[in-house]
Amino acid sequence: MLSRQAFALYTALIVYASWYPFSGWRSLGLGPFDFLGDPFPKYWTVFDVVTNVLGYMPFGALAVLAVWPRCRGLLAVALATLGGTLLSGVMEAVQTYLPTRVASNLDLGTNVLGALLGAAIAAPATGALLERGFLRRLRFRWFERDAGALMVLAALWPFATMFPVPRLFGMGDWPRALWERFDVSMQGAVLAWAPAAWHLSAWPDALVARLPESDWETLITALNLFGAAAFASLPMRPRAPRARLIVLLIVTTLVVKAGATFLQSQSGLLFDWATPGALAGLGWGTLTAFLALFLPRTARAAAATAALAVSLVLVNVLPVSPYFDVLLADWRQGRYLHFNGLARWLAWTWPWAALGWTAFSLERAWLARRARNRARSGR
Repeated sequence: MLSRQAFALYTALIVYASWYPFSGWRSLGLGPFDFLGDPFPKYWTVFDVVTNVLGYMPFGALAVLAVWPRCRGLLAVALATLGGTLLSGVMEAVQTYLPTRVASNLDLGTNVLGALLGAAIAAPATGALLERGFLRRLRFRWFERDAGALMVLAALWPFATMFPVPRLFGMGDWPRALWERFDVSMQGAVLAWAPAAWHLSAWPDALVARLPESDWETLITALNLFGAAAFASLPMRPRAPRARLIVLLIVTTLVVKAGATFLQSQSGLLFDWATPGALAGLGWGTLTAFLALFLPRTARAAAATAALAVSLVLVNVLPVSPYFDVLLADWRQGRYLHFNGLARWLAWTWPWAALGWTAFSLERAWLARRARNRARSGR
C-alpha cells in the first residue's frame, strides 16, 4: 500500500514539475508529437541529461514496487519502462503548448532511460523489500501498519524546506501571497468585513515591536521544526528508535536544504540561511522534539497541531524579513523553472497538509474517547 501511494504521489509530482506554471497556453501550429521527428538538440548539457535520468529513476523503481506481486521480474521492468515512456511522452507533448517549456526527444529518451534503470535496480530487491526482507520487518516493527500516507507526508518535509523563505522553515505563506495579489479595493472589502476587534492592520506592527527580528526567526524555526518532528513521530511504535529517527529526519532536512541552496544559489553558498536566529531555532526545536517523545501519541498530535497553527499565523502576519530580498535575489529563478515551482508548491502546502492531518487525528481520538465514555456510562 505504501509503495502504491508513493508511486501515485511521485507521478503527480512529475506532472506538476513538467507542466508548471500551467499558464500561457498557446498553439504554434505544431502537432503535439512533432518533436519526435526533430533532429538531435544542438544545445544540451551533461547536467540536463543526468537530471532527466535521475528524475525518472524513482518512477521506475516505485512502479516495480507498485505492481508487486502480480507482476515480477522482467515483466515488472517492462511495465515500468512502458509507463515511464507513456508518461514522459505525454509530458513532452503537452509542453508543445507551454511558452516556457520546449518539447524534446532528448528529454523523452533520457526519461525512459531513467525509468528503465530505476526498474532494473529495484526489480531484484522487490521481494526482499515487500515480502520477506529485513526492511519490511523493520518497517512494521517500527511503524504502524496503516500509517503509509502519514509516512510519505513526513518524508516530504525535507524537500518542502528547499525553497527560500523569509525565516528558516517559515513555510505555508500562500495566504499572504494570495492577499498581496488582491487589489486595494478588494483588500479594503475584506478588512471591512472582518470584525473590528481583530484590528488586522495593526497586527504586524504590534508583533514586530514585541521581539527583535532574530528572536522571531528563532521562534518560527523552532515551532516548525518541532511541529514537523512531532508529526513524523506519530506513526512510530514505542519500540522504534524514535530519537535516532528524528535525528535522521533533521540531518536529512539540513543536507537537502544545503544541497538545494548550492544548486540554485548564484553565489554557490550552502549555508546562507543559517543565521544566528535560525541556528538558535534549530537547537530549541530539536530539544523540544526530543522531549515530546515522552508524551502520549495524542498529546504529541495536539502539540504538533498547536505549533504548526501558531507558526502559520506568524508566517502570514509578520512583515517579511528585510534580508529576504537579498536571499531571493541570489536564488536562480530562471534555472529549472519546474524545480522552483515544485519547491515553492511544497513550501506553500506542506504545513497546511500536516495541520489538517493532525487536526483530523485529534478529532478521531476525541470521538473514540467519547464513544468509550458513553459505553461505560451505559453499562
